[in-house]
Amino acid sequence: MAEPTTEPVTEPMAEPTTEPTVNTIAGDTRISGPAVQARDIHGGIHVHEHVQRSARPTVPRQLITGAAHFTDRTADLAALDALRAARSGAGPLTVVVTGTAGVGKTALTIRWLRGLTGEYPDGQLYADLRGHAKDGPVQPGAVLGQFLRAFGLDHVPADLAEQAALWRTVTAELRIAVMLDNALSAAQVRPLLPAAPAALVAVTSRRRLPGLGVDGAVFHRLHALDPGASVELLSRRLGGERVAREHEAASSLADLCAGLPLAVCVVAARMAARPLQPLAALVGAMNREGGRLTALHVGGGEEAVETALDESYEALPPASVGGYRRLGLLPVAEFGADVTAAACACTPEAAERLLDELVEASLLEELGADRYRFHDLVSLHAARRADEEELPGVREETVRRVLDWYLSTATAARALLSPSHRRLHRDYVHAPPGPPPFGDSTTALGWLDAERLRLMGAVRTAVEWGWDATAWQLVDSMQPLFLRLRPYDLWIEAHATGLAAADRAGDARAVSRMLTTGGSGLYNAGRYDEAIDWFGRALRDARTEGDRRAEAQALHGLGQSHRLAGRLEQATSLFTEALTLREEIGYDRGVALTRLCLGDIALASGSPHTAVALLSRAREGLLAVPDPYDAARALAFLGRAHAADGIGDFATAERQLRQAHDEFVATGSVHWQGRVLEMLGRTAQDRGDRRKARDCYEQSLARYSPVSPVDAARLRERLRALGHRDPLGNPPENPPGDPLGDC
Repeated sequence: MAEPTTEPVTEPMAEPTTEPTVNTIAGDTRISGPAVQARDIHGGIHVHEHVQRSARPTVPRQLITGAAHFTDRTADLAALDALRAARSGAGPLTVVVTGTAGVGKTALTIRWLRGLTGEYPDGQLYADLRGHAKDGPVQPGAVLGQFLRAFGLDHVPADLAEQAALWRTVTAELRIAVMLDNALSAAQVRPLLPAAPAALVAVTSRRRLPGLGVDGAVFHRLHALDPGASVELLSRRLGGERVAREHEAASSLADLCAGLPLAVCVVAARMAARPLQPLAALVGAMNREGGRLTALHVGGGEEAVETALDESYEALPPASVGGYRRLGLLPVAEFGADVTAAACACTPEAAERLLDELVEASLLEELGADRYRFHDLVSLHAARRADEEELPGVREETVRRVLDWYLSTATAARALLSPSHRRLHRDYVHAPPGPPPFGDSTTALGWLDAERLRLMGAVRTAVEWGWDATAWQLVDSMQPLFLRLRPYDLWIEAHATGLAAADRAGDARAVSRMLTTGGSGLYNAGRYDEAIDWFGRALRDARTEGDRRAEAQALHGLGQSHRLAGRLEQATSLFTEALTLREEIGYDRGVALTRLCLGDIALASGSPHTAVALLSRAREGLLAVPDPYDAARALAFLGRAHAADGIGDFATAERQLRQAHDEFVATGSVHWQGRVLEMLGRTAQDRGDRRKARDCYEQSLARYSPVSPVDAARLRERLRALGHRDPLGNPPENPPGDPLGDC
């Protein structure tokens, strides 16, 4: 059923519910993952430098599970160790492991890196670059975003060059190991190289990638298993007694597998499920069928893999073959039981049985809790089987079912996280089941965060299929992710794509939503002039359509863009016009939000009494909605106004700021806890209490450092101005001043 169509309400500067912390250990700065969960904190928070030095932060450990039956590769491991020992130069070491598909590059590299865990205490990162996937390779920007967020930086720039520069800055002093799996080219890898001299980068590829030699890379070619090692791998999977009993047949199977561990594992899984069937029977079948298929053949021994896949496919239970084919059509690379159930139109229980069956058959890799993927050769095999055996339209149906599931689930998360935001309609072809059981807003935001790259992939897939309504609706459903975690790279890309899709769909309300929420992303990323262009178009469209609510929204967005750009007079005029419209149409929450922004400008302009009047009315209106988050923001500005010259009521200011801090703790807003702590520091400094000011600034800096370089730079300079040595050793930045309002 379609949802009611209503006006978008943008929260220009919402923030994450959890925030990473900076820990300084023995002079080294370590950035951890999310470490403060505001809903579990009660009372005041005091983070001092000696506390930061006392505990080692959590570090990313992203390597996927290694092969359970790793065999033989002793000489290869020794060769990799030798390359590492012989490293020269001041830069990070890059080791490129090359070899044909299915030869075991990933398994070898993971085994090697896991043995070096203690040498890289600051983390081990992993990314599958999908160099030979049917849907194309992963773009470097997507991986940089993933890596930066692993170190707690949610504010990822939109530009690839800026992302790469930030990545080099973050990793400059870290001892990390990075695995880049399935690379296609040197150009794909180069932006992902860290800057730390002690870092190790391991790249796997079917290609030799000689271009990385310019960057100082060293190379190791991985060859097929010898016959004895292939038989040993069969023994580990089937049992030594069975292989010894049919040694000749086992040797023949090893030969047919051409020394490729993937092929050996596939045929071993098939025979393990048939303990009474002679190995010779499979040898005969593979000999008969070995030359039949060519669709996957790209040279080397890969024909052995396709033959083994065909034999295992033919041996699947009837209930599993259709599921295997449909999973080969998925528009996402990693998936779980929920996506499987959507794609196969089955129950979650049936989806779990299917996944278990495919894992047992070595047709599917298990990456972790409810997370699976195909080897790219297996994915191609499953897709080809679907094209050959499924009815016309099954590919489209499967992709549409998955995208509808993502749209439904993300929409449910949006409704829970942003209940006061008005919702636009949704267009489902395959009616999804009831909303997912998100127990609370933290769970919903966590799902959006974990699925952000797959959601972006779904947006791109919708565009490729010409499903423009689905594309912009997916972008709209991701709005809490953008507002709270602020991944600027995804925010801006998603809305550029969503706006183009809404234009093609000819949906005026969708265009308005994409322009206003996309404009918010642009001004949050500091791209003020672009934001003004987007809001300017939204304003023209709203006036053409006679939509006064959309007109007010666009005026408010224009006002905020000019406010953040420092153009206070223009911002005041635009906010005043928006306020008049919102009062006329009776949009109470919008009225209060615009008064909040006008109060912020009055405070910045040196009119604290005017600010107090505006902010008091804004606070009252937001409490009446109720909107506790924005009401707390109004209270924070109100406290700062009471401390301003001309009023100087420091007792009231501190009381209101402390109350605002407690309210932000209750709403899970760690970013605004940092803002209020900074305001408390300014208030203490204004009344001459330098020690208290320094304490508040240190607490604020601890919240800002991992996620907001601009805010962190300002806090460091405040501390320097108080004669405090910067614990991070950073050079001076901009002179201190009040942060720009983010109403």
